Amino acid sequence: MASSMRSLFSDHSRYVESFRRFLSSSTEHQCMQEFMDQKLPGIIARIGDTKSEIKILSIGGGAGEIDLQILSKVQAQYPGIHINNEVVEPSGEQIAKYKELVAKTSNLENIKFVWHKETSSEYQNRITEKKEIQKWDFIHMIQMLYYVKDIPATLKFFHSLLATNAKILIILVSGTSGWDKLWKKYRSRLPQYDLCQYVTSSDLSQMLDKLGIKYECYDLLSTMDISDCFIDGNENGDLLWDFLTETCNFNTTAPPDLKAEIMKDLQESEFSIKKEGKVLFNNSLSFIVVEA
Repeated sequence: MASSMRSLFSDHSRYVESFRRFLSSSTEHQCMQEFMDQKLPGIIARIGDTKSEIKILSIGGGAGEIDLQILSKVQAQYPGIHINNEVVEPSGEQIAKYKELVAKTSNLENIKFVWHKETSSEYQNRITEKKEIQKWDFIHMIQMLYYVKDIPATLKFFHSLLATNAKILIILVSGTSGWDKLWKKYRSRLPQYDLCQYVTSSDLSQMLDKLGIKYECYDLLSTMDISDCFIDGNENGDLLWDFLTETCNFNTTAPPDLKAEIMKDLQESEFSIKKEGKVLFNNSLSFIVVEA
């Protein structure tokens, strides 16, 4: 690995911008929306049965867009019932955006929001030390298990917090996605970052099986338009390269042979499909529903 290559996570503003470009170039949020509309109502159908309050725990809630979609589905299922929604999110910037979103969203009167500025492991340690174990009716972890050091221990802990009829929803990239192939083939030649793990639904299924935890897995196709990555000097393409490789300024710092190899691979059918002159990277997501 060339010494000039460094992790994208070492430059916060560059990471934030490349992530923004990823979201605008991909169908990630549309894919999640489709799941929320079609599958989530059935999944949460019994979480609030015979309860006067529904307790929801959001791990890595980010800026809250997906959280509020989930809450609206719970409200529709249990109209008028009070909802206690606690959010664990390490980024103060994201929490501020979440609060802004709540402030300008209507129909949240029956929801109490509490934010904890901490990582999932910090939350776990705090709760364990205080010995104030609270049970939850619905816990969700959306695109956040990549940033957890001990995933099996995390799964075991949060599973122990489930109340009767409760569920955990985990969303992460599918084992059939282009990410899985990209990470397996190139991780040793790209900058390593201690706080980020390459994990897909295939890895997670193995962990859950080993723990003896019951779950169901749904895969939904999502794509990312990476056509700009093949245009020299294209700013959007450069930022997408950074996101794909988790490398800051990949285009200008990567060894030419590595860049050429990944560029060739990304146009192959196991990574992407070509449609109407565009190269669409396989960004498929898995929605894993864990039962109490």
